[in-house]
Amino acid sequence: MADSTFDHKAFLRSLTTGPGVYRMLSDDGTILYVGKAKNLKRRVSSYFQKTHDSPKTRALMRQVEKVEVTVTHTETEALILENNLIKAHRPRYNVLMRDDKSYPYIHLSDHLYPRLSFYRGQRKEKGRFFGPYPSVSAARAAINELQKLFRIRPCTDSYFRNRSRPCLQYQINRCTAPCVDYISSQEYAKDVDNAMLFLEGKNQLVIDRLINRMEQASESLDFEKAAELRDQVARLRQAQAKQYVSGDEGEFDVLAVARQGDLFCIAIIYIRGGRNLGSKTFFPRVTMDHEEREVLAAFMPQYYLDRDPPREIITAAAIPEAEVLAETLSEQAGRKVAVRHRVRGDRARWLQMAAENASQAIASRLATDEHARTAMEALGRALKLDEPPMRMECFDISHTSGESTVASCVVFENGAPLSSDYRRFNIKKTESGDDYQAMQEALERRYTRLQRGEGKLPDLLIVDGGKGQLAMAESVFEALQVEGVSLLGVAKGADRRPGQEQLFLSGGRAPLILSPESPALHLIQRIRDEAHRFAIAGHRHRRAKTRRQSPLEDIPGLGPKRRQQLLKAFGGLQGIRQAGVEDLVAIKGISRSLAQKIYDQFKLE
Repeated sequence: MADSTFDHKAFLRSLTTGPGVYRMLSDDGTILYVGKAKNLKRRVSSYFQKTHDSPKTRALMRQVEKVEVTVTHTETEALILENNLIKAHRPRYNVLMRDDKSYPYIHLSDHLYPRLSFYRGQRKEKGRFFGPYPSVSAARAAINELQKLFRIRPCTDSYFRNRSRPCLQYQINRCTAPCVDYISSQEYAKDVDNAMLFLEGKNQLVIDRLINRMEQASESLDFEKAAELRDQVARLRQAQAKQYVSGDEGEFDVLAVARQGDLFCIAIIYIRGGRNLGSKTFFPRVTMDHEEREVLAAFMPQYYLDRDPPREIITAAAIPEAEVLAETLSEQAGRKVAVRHRVRGDRARWLQMAAENASQAIASRLATDEHARTAMEALGRALKLDEPPMRMECFDISHTSGESTVASCVVFENGAPLSSDYRRFNIKKTESGDDYQAMQEALERRYTRLQRGEGKLPDLLIVDGGKGQLAMAESVFEALQVEGVSLLGVAKGADRRPGQEQLFLSGGRAPLILSPESPALHLIQRIRDEAHRFAIAGHRHRRAKTRRQSPLEDIPGLGPKRRQQLLKAFGGLQGIRQAGVEDLVAIKGISRSLAQKIYDQFKLE
């Protein structure tokens, strides 16, 4: 311990033997370490021995100038207080959980026609919550599956109230259109009840109910309804086959920890109703040397004390004070929560899987480009996202005076281009030169497919443009009821030079301007430039192909100069296709007979 006026011997003599929390401070009052103890005097006294085996403890005690304590009535209270102080002060020598964000849930609203939606944050809304899910993508996948199976509306209440005709969700068989009374409240309630049973893992009960309804419809000669229920049963059985990866019923989390050098990884597998909802990995910040079980013991209170715990938590090894943690979580949840490490059968296999996930995550982390990871984390902080955007998509539009318009979609995953997921869209329906409508058409085509489950939704969508393009993206996402995706418009600065970009985040008021040296801005520029390059390449290819095969070249009497005049006057071939004979005659050098030939040529296409 450093030389100071702090008389630790006198302090220890007056210290209670009851439970509580202790804080070790530096000379400037910074909290270096927070700990809890069943017996404060015994625990704190151990730090003031002459020698310590742990390098971490020796390094800590060289900086300690003062110790403060808070006495609690019980060890459970001490555990909760310790957790709160660690999260508030983030002491250097404590194990810190880096990922401390709220987790996604599925929310079923309290409404005559309940809404099924993605939810994140404090669960204050009325209705029922299901989860938590390990990631946004897992919650989205579950919602997508539920919409296919039970066709419960995903739209907001305001959107629902103002419909006069069914939306796209009805057309792609993801909703039964209760907004326009295409289904009675009684029938809709049956679908909602089945969806809740499905989320609780009671798939067989749902199947039995649907089979019973199918037989009743058949007996009533309502064969169309019977066929619909038959198809629903088939989809449910298919979903059941995909989701049940273990016959082990229950609600539990499985935790394992892996280590490579100074890097620790904790993997959690989430089992609810016998279904594997997926897994998530965490990389806690660990200062100095710790054992794996110590890291796991420090991580678990920080993780579980702020969320609804499962009925059982299974760990790969015995952790210190597991009984105290179980008692605290049980008291908090209002039901029994068990913390176990000795398991057999299916639970032992889950533990092995969690350990493999942790080891694989460490290997991937070390293999990931450090610069890309830093840029993603910086972008997440700059945009105030819950977590760094692991998957990003960017759209751009390219054309020449409205001719051969092409929209590009490039995909970056883990900060690197994923060229296998790139897509181009030849814009056909939009009027030539209208970038907003071209963007709308491309987004609708792309995200209608993704809503059908034909790919993965991104964490962040970037559109090349300012408020107008962003508003178009917002309207498309509202119409398609796409949730959980952050939207960003990137507009060039006043001089249109790199480094002056204005970032418009959906829901924000003022544009965000990042430093030209910001790694977050560099990543955005890289994605935008790649989308621009990909769009231009597609446009040039389409334009060259169109010009090689242009229908104008097949018209007798229409030379290069007149073809050029027509393209300029009408903004491209699309405009010429839509022109009438009188419109064509108005162009200098185009006679009525030639105008008729041009008109007839496009009518024959």
